[in-house]
Amino acid sequence: MKYEIASIEIEEIENYLSYIRPGEESRAQLDIGYRIEKQSVIIFEVRPDWIDPKKKVENNVAKATFVKKNNHWKVYWQRADLKWHSYTPKPILENLLDFIRLIEKDEYGCFWG
Repeated sequence: MKYEIASIEIEEIENYLSYIRPGEESRAQLDIGYRIEKQSVIIFEVRPDWIDPKKKVENNVAKATFVKKNNHWKVYWQRADLKWHSYTPKPILENLLDFIRLIEKDEYGCFWG
């Protein structure tokens, strides 16, 4: 089965982000977005650079990568070493909605701190 990130799944990500994004008045100081890279969906924060506040920097929060061979999503979080690490409490999920629920709950403080 060939898998492509379906528009319905992207809609779920967009709905979640619109729910958790700060209000318009605060987005210059903190915003949340996502991007798709190949078979991965990456959630990130956008903040002013601490050295040059006119520049914006992205801080990765969570990543889900679709594994075609197994028809599931692998979940990652970014540690202080700035490398992606498998989210060992729940490394594999069936769909992006489960990914959203997982990062929203953030039971171990790995995603949102």
